[in-house]
Order: sequence, then structure tokens, then C-alpha cells
Amino acid sequence: MLEVKPQPGVTIAEAARRTGVSAHTLRYYERAGLVVTPIDRTSGGRRRYREIDLKWIVICTKLRATGMPIRSIRRYAELVAAGPGNEQERLVLLEAHRADVLARLAEIQENLQAIDHKIDVYRGSMAAGDADQLWAPR
Repeated sequence: MLEVKPQPGVTIAEAARRTGVSAHTLRYYERAGLVVTPIDRTSGGRRRYREIDLKWIVICTKLRATGMPIRSIRRYAELVAAGPGNEQERLVLLEAHRADVLARLAEIQENLQAIDHKIDVYRGSMAAGDADQLWAPR
């Protein structure tokens, strides 16, 4: 009797569920060179994602969600895949991205203050009963 060994890892559908991205995105990340290790395949050619793959994909999604360009994520993945010896370059890349994120957060905070001010103006005008005096183009 032929023994069938279970395949290690999870299917692309399970990987998508666990990482919060679509199967299409998982395939794209692989094609774009954003993954650190080659994704395992079954004898039938189906992808099998290991825990390390899933953790890396989550990191990639967080970098993307904070606006890191694909080329920068690719470069970071290349550095990680290359192994020890380039930690300083990885750090510089991540620190530069962090600075970009902080600058965008500051801009968003400034914009939020403007929105809060407008909300206060509307609430004040409505409470005073003179909301009809708010500026409106004719």
C-alpha cells in the first residue's frame, strides 16, 4: 500500500485567510520578488506556505499599508534573503521609511486639526442658531 505523506504548510487559500490578503496578492508578492524564501510546491505544483512565509507576508503587508514602495520592499526582501552582513543597510532602509511615515502622520494630524476646527464651527453655529450664516457659495 502506498503511503501518502501530508504536505507541510498551508494552501494558498489558508495563507490568504491567515494573512488577510487575497490569493492574487500572494501570487503577486511572489512574482514581484517580495518573498524572502521560495514558496514550497506540492508534487502537483500547488503552493504550500510555511509559517515563516506567512510571517514575512504580514510584514510586507504592513510595509505596504504604511506606503513603502514595492521596489523598497523588494530591496528589503533581497537584503533579508542574502543573510547576515547587511543589517546596517536594512536598518537605514527601515529608518528612512519610518521617517516618511512620521512625516505623513504629521500631515494627517494637521489636516485632522483643520477638520476638527470646521466641526467646532458648525457645532457652534448650530447651537447659536445661526448656522444659516455659514459661508456657502451661490
